[in-house]
Amino acid sequence: MKIRLENVVKTFETFRAVKDVSLDIESGELVALLGPSGSGKTTILRMVAGLEYSDGGHIYFGDQDATDIPVRDRGVGFVFQHYALFPHMTVADNIAFGMKVSKVKRDKAAIDARVTDLLRLVRLEGLGDRFAAQISGGQRQRVALARALAVDPKVLLLDEPFGALDANVRRDLRRWLREIHSELGITTLFVTHDQEEALDLADRVVILKDGRIVQQGTPQEVCRDPQSAFVMKFLGDANMIAAEVRDGRAYTGDVSVDAVGVADGKAELYARPADLDWSEQGPGIAATISRVLDRPDGRRVLAATGAGEALEFDVEPERQVRAGEAGFVTLRRAKVFAA
Repeated sequence: MKIRLENVVKTFETFRAVKDVSLDIESGELVALLGPSGSGKTTILRMVAGLEYSDGGHIYFGDQDATDIPVRDRGVGFVFQHYALFPHMTVADNIAFGMKVSKVKRDKAAIDARVTDLLRLVRLEGLGDRFAAQISGGQRQRVALARALAVDPKVLLLDEPFGALDANVRRDLRRWLREIHSELGITTLFVTHDQEEALDLADRVVILKDGRIVQQGTPQEVCRDPQSAFVMKFLGDANMIAAEVRDGRAYTGDVSVDAVGVADGKAELYARPADLDWSEQGPGIAATISRVLDRPDGRRVLAATGAGEALEFDVEPERQVRAGEAGFVTLRRAKVFAA
């Protein structure tokens, strides 16, 4: 089922949460809405679900205008951050609930068979007779997903589904969810503020800021070619260095990089920690190491330029560097934006 949003607007009292958002989600695609708190991502998800109505624009499911269709008639499955399982029901009864109250009538044997299939799909075979309090948080979220899938939704919507779980469980569950999506091929819209989660899971990432889409693309596209300083900073650690653009080049210290398309004048040069290196000899950006942080897979170096700009970069575990050492930061690659 393809979803299309056309110039969708949502206002709460005097605050416009979503501002003329247009977005196509292809049938079978898994799209992540990514952005900081207040960016409009959950409001968009709730409008697609029918839990909120838009104040302008249209939402289409395929060729059908679903803008004003009630939530019960939209054919969506919804998974929330906080499971929302019925505590007095067993795992099996939680999964079966939607089928029992659906307009599409099924006999008990068909419901039981569907529950068995879903327990296998979410890898909870043998746990159907347990209650929510008797299983782990990760298992509860699997039950919540099985319950959403039980009614054969046309669209699956997930609102921060792993936000209440610890980091290791989240990593395992997002790999598992990607496998489930590949098996089922259901159109899925996923809301998160976790950059790693979005990049690991999604076919396409849509980045929002202040109710507007600022960039969208595959994980590779948004990571390798951020179109603004906001996206560069939001998607991970980024060093900012003041620069001056002249004739398509950005200059800082003794180095320069391409700045095609950036107007002459003051600019900001951004580089990931992995894009910087350390050298005892120039040319480069003169800096002094202030601290070295040892980690299992390498060493993170904190340094400061002569202008007082803080820089972070990584070196090999065996690289001998120490606080107080003076040298030069060199650039492997960088992005330049007008200041």
